Amino acid sequence: MSADNSHGSTKAIIYAFGANFGIAIAKTAGAVITHSGSMLAEAIHSYADCANQGLLFIGLSRAKRPPDAKHPLGYGKTIYFWSFIVALMLFSMGGLFSVYEGVHKFSAVLDGSAHPLEKPWLAIAILLLGIVLEGLSLMGALRESRESRRGKSLWQWFKESRESIYLVVIGEDIAALLGLSFALIAVTLTALTGNLIYDALGSVAVGLLLIVVAIVVGIEIKSLLIGESAEREVEEAITAFLAEHPAVAELLNLKTLQMGADVMVAVKARMTEENSAKKMIAEINRCEAELKRAFPQIRWVFFEPDDKA
Repeated sequence: MSADNSHGSTKAIIYAFGANFGIAIAKTAGAVITHSGSMLAEAIHSYADCANQGLLFIGLSRAKRPPDAKHPLGYGKTIYFWSFIVALMLFSMGGLFSVYEGVHKFSAVLDGSAHPLEKPWLAIAILLLGIVLEGLSLMGALRESRESRRGKSLWQWFKESRESIYLVVIGEDIAALLGLSFALIAVTLTALTGNLIYDALGSVAVGLLLIVVAIVVGIEIKSLLIGESAEREVEEAITAFLAEHPAVAELLNLKTLQMGADVMVAVKARMTEENSAKKMIAEINRCEAELKRAFPQIRWVFFEPDDKA
């Protein structure tokens, strides 16, 4: 993730926070007035998303700390930890609570103690407003991540991307849009039929959706936490650069590791200069410097001259 992408990630978080905070206030008021379980589930979801954006800001700031004796490769992967925490919160505070609220409302409907839905058209108006705001947030996140996606389909990019901020924010926005749509359908059906079962089912549907999204996002972030190489296109470009460099006679092995915004590269190569150790070291240093200039995201290069893989 370059400095520009880091700035883009911050803007994506800001878009999401602004949308979620405004929607959360409106949904809370709507839930209190209408007694809608679907609306309450959506309000909790929006507050959870606001907290999630705060955690992502913490992750971004801590990931920028410089390396020290205890963490010689820096703190870049910190962002993956906080992104994983966000996925857990989406699962628990968003998904599980919504399912619980729906089951509770369903039980109340069956025993006759459920509050009737009041002023449902107010809830519908709030949900429509929420869809517009979440749509704007998603458009902003997609715009900021456009360079990272480079024409890939959204699913292909999601599976291959190493930028956890965009993964989480876009995943949240898509879940929020679908959740609002489920809630809108549930409240509309309840208003038209007077049957509160639809409202309860809407809350459960929102919860199950959030659980699925949280699991999918969590699996992707877990892979980054364990350690993934740089993106395939970046690794291929580094391979081509080294293979064509005049100081490298043969590239024997290349390993990359994504460390948040930074990349670590380990190279084993047969060098063109083999007669003088001093000249070989100078050639290696030149190759490393030029590699870092060509790929600004590379922060560490470990170069091993050898004659066999």
